[in-house]
Amino acid sequence: MHTLIMVLLILDCIALVTVVLLQEGKSNGLSGAISGGAEQLFGKQKQRGIDLFLHRLTIVLSVIFFLLMLGISYFGL
Repeated sequence: MHTLIMVLLILDCIALVTVVLLQEGKSNGLSGAISGGAEQLFGKQKQRGIDLFLHRLTIVLSVIFFLLMLGISYFGL
């Protein structure tokens, strides 16, 4: 049981890192901050397509990671 949970945790960690790295950056860097990037930050931007999918997948993988860690600590594995 311990091995199964640890393998699931490692796979979840790898998937979570991959999904986070695949997401597009939200800022334009220093030039965006100087030229009014705050409008984009607080504006109504809806994510569409792959960005929305990656965002939701990040949330799901994070919840799975949290639950696996709670399970490991609760059962003393």
